[in-house]
Amino acid sequence: MSDSTITLVMLAVAVAAFIWNKLPVEAVALGVALALFGTGIISADEAYSGFGSGTVVLIAALFVVAEAIDAAGITTWLGGLLIRFSGSSRTRLLALTMGITAVLTAFISVNGAVAALLPMVVVLAVRLGREPAQLLMPMAFAAHAGSLLVLTGSPVNILILEAALDSTGHGIGFFEFGLVGLPLLLGTIGLALWLGPKLIPHREPDALPRDLSSHGETLMRHHLGDDGLSRLAVPAGSGLIGQPSVDPLADHPEGLFLIGVQDRFGRPSAAPLLAEGDQVIVRGEQGIIDAFASSQGMIQNADSTCGLISSSFGVAEVVVPPRSDMIGVEAYPGMITESGALVVLAHQRPGRQARSGRVAIAAGDTLLLQGSWKSLDQHTVDHKVILVDSPDAVRRQAVPLGPGAIPALAVLAAMVVLLTTNIVPAPIAALLAAIAMVLLRVITPGQAHRSMAWQTLILVAGMIPLSTAITSTGTAATIAEGVVSAVGNSGPLVLMAAIFAITAVLGQLISNTATALIIIPIALSIAGESGINPITILMCVSVASAAALLTPVATPANMMIMQPAGYRFGDYWKFGLAIMALYAVVALFLVPVIWPLGAS
Repeated sequence: MSDSTITLVMLAVAVAAFIWNKLPVEAVALGVALALFGTGIISADEAYSGFGSGTVVLIAALFVVAEAIDAAGITTWLGGLLIRFSGSSRTRLLALTMGITAVLTAFISVNGAVAALLPMVVVLAVRLGREPAQLLMPMAFAAHAGSLLVLTGSPVNILILEAALDSTGHGIGFFEFGLVGLPLLLGTIGLALWLGPKLIPHREPDALPRDLSSHGETLMRHHLGDDGLSRLAVPAGSGLIGQPSVDPLADHPEGLFLIGVQDRFGRPSAAPLLAEGDQVIVRGEQGIIDAFASSQGMIQNADSTCGLISSSFGVAEVVVPPRSDMIGVEAYPGMITESGALVVLAHQRPGRQARSGRVAIAAGDTLLLQGSWKSLDQHTVDHKVILVDSPDAVRRQAVPLGPGAIPALAVLAAMVVLLTTNIVPAPIAALLAAIAMVLLRVITPGQAHRSMAWQTLILVAGMIPLSTAITSTGTAATIAEGVVSAVGNSGPLVLMAAIFAITAVLGQLISNTATALIIIPIALSIAGESGINPITILMCVSVASAAALLTPVATPANMMIMQPAGYRFGDYWKFGLAIMALYAVVALFLVPVIWPLGAS
């Protein structure tokens, strides 16, 4: 068999294995790469070249950037805006989510937008009681449409611009792509609202994140019942200044209980006397707390949820396991932990009310700890206790625009500038942003490591050798030339339809950038022979290249949503075909109107 035939057989085997869905997709991708090497189609270096490709580096770096954006609370803030403006309306929620995704795509690429918004959309679906599967596929498809809103939306647009300049001497304006991109986006949103529930499968992922947006209120009810918890700041000139920190409220009214004294960052105060700016943590009926604060001229901290969570500090719930060293230790509200960084707000035994005095800890007891977010991250991972909910997960969902928001936004803006101006290659821009997020301590190195979606990275890396083989063996060019030559004398519309079809089909198998590189010279040659305006043909190729919608391996963005949504390989094509029909209408009927076929 010829190399081209062997490549086609490998392609068919890979697609069949993906559809069968009985083997891990990573194993299939790597197996195909090894089989291509074993048959001599590609070299050993080409077999594992995907792991060093710019595409995989770009995706990996974008995962880190997305993790930082999420950790900084930016996606939580954005999710809050979505909920505020969409309410319980599926129509508004879907339209706003898709619109935001498309606009972000226009400036940071399809993969970058999907990676950045993916965590927010999943949590948003959980919070609103919706299936992530019903939101993620429309989001990814909106990103594809968004890539045609402006010149910077996709590398393909740059290739189209360069080809237009070379062939006609006339460029395509920065916003001119939007003449087709905007109708595609609006049509995609319309089809998602109309046909989405029927064509997008109802899937449940293996695991869903917990909705921790109201975690503070939940813990208050569980540990404190009807009592309130407030942080009262000691103002300048207060009579409390100079009082002993261990009991500053000697004359407090009945029903008001002192928990402890902390600084403004939620750290237990080590000073023996109260000072201006200290935070006195009290528990009791809210009316009693308000009256006491007013009488003392104290200020209640408004930057917190129920006195438990703010941008600076938070809480963690831990359970004491059997054989813990803490069993038998006396605990009480206000007790400072061994590390000196956390304070015990409440101590509860299963089936009983929270204890207010000193009580020996027993196995199964629950402790509610408060401190700075950094201290909670450091001191709650301990063999003595079992952490119920990660402080990091709580912070992400409960604290919009946390302390890392400003540096994260600055780095994101810098990355967008680098991507839109092409000062450096896209993988370099994303790597610089990822490194900056770690150096600026928006995320830790450990969080950056955990942000990697290895299934996506391995799948993309494993499929790149197949893409290389399809191109290097001439398989793609042979197919393209054969289809186009078969209809070359059937008129401009049929010719454009053939170009659209072959571009769209190849785009499901190899990257749309590689597809465009293959098709552009063929399309321009046909345009020259047929007397068709090259710009018309090029814009048809541009639209068709963005129609990578039928499989998860068509684009990294499609792959990113597969696991969080619980999709299978064959779940994309039904809704994808409906959207692709829209792309075909735009390419064949709208493009010739905007860029006439016979124009020079």
